[in-house]
Formats: sequence, structure tokens, C-alpha cells
Amino acid sequence: MLHVGAAPLGLSIRAFCVAAALLASLLPVAPLGAAETIRVASFNAELGRKGPGLLLRDILKGDDQAAAVARVIAEVSPDIIALQGIDFDAESHALNALADLIAEAGADYPHRFARRPNSGRTTGLDLDGDGRLGGPGDAQGYGEFSGSEGMALLSRFPIIEAEVSDLSTLLWRDLPGAEMPELSAEIIAIQRLSTIAHWIIPVELPEGGRVDVMTFHATPPVFDGPEDRNGLRNADELRLWSALLDGALADVPGGAAPPEGPFVILGDANLDASAGDGRRPVMQEFLARSDIQDPRPESPGGTDAGRPMATADWRAIDVGLMRVDYVWPSQHWRIARSGVHWPAAETPANADAIAASRHRIVWADLVVPETP
Repeated sequence: MLHVGAAPLGLSIRAFCVAAALLASLLPVAPLGAAETIRVASFNAELGRKGPGLLLRDILKGDDQAAAVARVIAEVSPDIIALQGIDFDAESHALNALADLIAEAGADYPHRFARRPNSGRTTGLDLDGDGRLGGPGDAQGYGEFSGSEGMALLSRFPIIEAEVSDLSTLLWRDLPGAEMPELSAEIIAIQRLSTIAHWIIPVELPEGGRVDVMTFHATPPVFDGPEDRNGLRNADELRLWSALLDGALADVPGGAAPPEGPFVILGDANLDASAGDGRRPVMQEFLARSDIQDPRPESPGGTDAGRPMATADWRAIDVGLMRVDYVWPSQHWRIARSGVHWPAAETPANADAIAASRHRIVWADLVVPETP
């Protein structure tokens, strides 16, 4: 077994630090080997395409990006991974094809979950106020077609699908303390809060018990006007989890009761607590909650670029490096390790990470709580 200790004689401090960083970049690849520890992860794979069926077509024809996505997931090899930015189809053909691709790369996920998201779901109203009906901005969540850039869960452990709670029908107005822009009564009556979805997915643990996987993908807090509709919605999509955990959604239409046992929140919040657009204090308040833990994962690549905890690289569009993807375990767990899969530039794995998505996989190894 390799150990990082004092620098060997004759090895400069800088060289030793580089070697240590390279070793750290390989840690996500290590197999877990013990059932009492599970690895959970979240990844915005950016597998959305411009029309229905095109993602399946691309995967089957050997699309380079899809292949890179499969390789990085297999390299990190989480036991449970929440995916964002993957087009939905009713028979899960694209998700199953992706799972097959990941299996070929070395990681098998026999248990899969996906439902139709709010993105692209038509409303019949002019939600974006452009004077036309049926555009992507008139859907419950922005989308070129129904199912555009949805979500999915892949798991090595059985999913208790009969007990899934889907909070995606919750109306924005029904969130306690909702902060909505000025909208017509007609729009307020039908506007859902979730841009994509909010799900609570129970997963059986290998040694007994279960974990409630709470997952979501919030709207970017940009692409709007001075009314800040997307910024307000983004903040309330995160506040939904606070309301749930506080028990404030138990009696709300489309809501649910808080989880009774161990849970983990996985997803793309599209909100950085310290940089970029959006209502950063909302994220700061959420991270201060006493019922969740923030592993504060880092990566060699992010460290090299100046933001160790960055999970999205938007420098090409002049947005910069942002931390928007998260793994938040409940206080039931002990966090053994965590990280962002952004290998150092010198490693071959970095090329796959870049080819797969502008986002990086964020992961944590959790010690399974003892069952009563």
C-alpha cells in the first residue's frame, strides 16, 4: 500500500507535492472493498441534445463525449450516482444505453431510475412574455422538447421505486416563504417550482437499512431581466430542501414529509456560495444547517486552476470556475473521504474529464450508519 509521508531524500519539496497531488488524483479510482462504506456522487454530464432520440442515436453510434462520460463515471466508480443533463425518454432507452456503455468501461449499474422532468413540459401559456406560445421558455422548465436535459439515478443497490417521492409538481406559490416575481394570476396558478425535478429516492443499503437520495437540478440564476425570475427560482429550488427538512412540506400539495433516517442530497444547485450570479446568501444559509454536512471536496485540477473546490469550468464563456455541484450527507454519516474528479493536468484522466463535460463529478465515501 502506498503512503504519503515525509519527502524522500533527494526529492525536492515541489516535486514531492506534485507527486502527492498525482496520488490524490487517483484516490477516486480505488475500490471500496467494504460494504459498510458507500460512495455517492453527482454529475452534470451535459448529455442534452437538440431533439428527442438524438442522445440515443449518439450513444449507439459511438459519440466521443458519451464515451468520455462513461469512462469518467467508471473511473470514479460510485455506488450511487445522480446524473443531470441527460435527455429523458419514456422507455429509458438512452439511459440504458449509457449504462451499457459505463458497464463496458468497467462499472455496472443494474438499478436505474428516471422520470419525465419539468423541462420542456408544455403549459399552453406565454411564460417568457415573448408574445408567442410553445417556445422552450413557455415550458414548466426551459427545454426544447419534453424530457430535455432531465435527470437520472444509477445505483449498484436496489431502488425502492414504490416509495419514491416526486416533488416536481409542487407549485412555486405553495413553497412556504416563496419569493416570486410579479406574474399574472394565470401563470401563478400553474407554475411549478422545479425547473427539472426534485426527487426523494429510497435506496436499499447492502447491510440493511436504506438511504433517501434527495436529488435536483436548479435553474441557472441568469438569462432573465431585472425581475430576476431565474435568480428567485434558483434560490427557492434550494430552499425547497430546507422546507422539506424542517417539516414544512408535509401538508403542502405536491410536498412530502422529511426523511426519518439517513439521507444524502445530490445535485446541481447552479449556485456558488462565494462567486458568480445568484442569491449567494441562500447557499450560505443552507451550508450552515445543522442537519447536513458539507464535505468541502477538492481536486488537483481545481487547485492548479486556483479554486480547489470548483466543480464547473466555465472559463471558455468568461464565467470562470464555480462550485455548483454538491454532495451533502445528513449527520447520520461519517465522511471517510470526498473529492472532485478533476485530475491534475499531467494525468491522462484529465483529458477524459474535459471531454466529458464542463462539470466534474463530485463524490464522497460515507460510512454506513449502524442499523438499530
